[in-house]
Amino acid sequence: MRKIAITLLSVFGMVNAYAQDQNDAQAVADTTKHWTTKGNASLLFNQSTFSNWLAGGENNVAGNLGLNYDFNYKKKEWSWDNKVIASYGIVKTQNSSFAKKTDDRFEFNSLLGKKFDPQSLWYYSAFLNFKTQFTKGYSYSKDVNGVEIRSEYTNILSPGYLSFGPGILWKKNDNLKFNFAPATSKITIVDKNFTLPDEKYFGVAEGKSLRYELGFNASAYYKLDVMANVTFENILNLYSNYLEDPQNVDLDYQLNIVLKINRYLSTNLSFQTIYDDNAFRGFQIRQVFGVGANYGF
Repeated sequence: MRKIAITLLSVFGMVNAYAQDQNDAQAVADTTKHWTTKGNASLLFNQSTFSNWLAGGENNVAGNLGLNYDFNYKKKEWSWDNKVIASYGIVKTQNSSFAKKTDDRFEFNSLLGKKFDPQSLWYYSAFLNFKTQFTKGYSYSKDVNGVEIRSEYTNILSPGYLSFGPGILWKKNDNLKFNFAPATSKITIVDKNFTLPDEKYFGVAEGKSLRYELGFNASAYYKLDVMANVTFENILNLYSNYLEDPQNVDLDYQLNIVLKINRYLSTNLSFQTIYDDNAFRGFQIRQVFGVGANYGF
């Protein structure tokens, strides 16, 4: 995990060097406007129907709704960046007994900073991150008759993750920043009715609803306009728990790509990989790709 973390941080460093000239060429910001807001909403839809199709296929309908919204404040030596990422997707196939989720997430990030001095790119900082999902999640199997059944496994706030702590921020602009928080509190929230023996449910002990960790958090954010109408957004979070197995670094990396066709149509790619050995001893991977309606605001 350490090699993976170092590699990803190195990638961010190389991208920073590439983007230096582009950032320096940007116009001077309006110093009288303290709040800036920007967001993107997307709706991806897919439907397939088959009739006497010899190659095979299953009728299905699927949709995915996403929101990525920033609202940032800047005044003199103060900086306060906030981001909301939310998405929900569902698919229903003809031969399945249930509609199934293809995506379900809500994340809120807030990062407050005060400059060391007026000319510095370094800030004293405090951050907060919250993650959960909107609806119930299920594991699927079949009964003795071969009929598909499901068992409830997750729900809103089960799990929920809350992380916060003081740190040091390096910020070039709203599109390029690194934050280091050596005293980060992380709270995992679950429904105690889901917990299992031997702390198998997202690291929370049987009969409990909370797990507390204290550790080191490093985060990086880089958004790049690769070419006209093509945007790459990278979000990286690393966390090491001082209280238990600090060598097992939790990793959460997101890549959001938007290729605008016109004002209302775009191609969207969302990729996320998570390593958290309290939840699953391996990489969790999520990828959503599609063409659909897009609205920027």
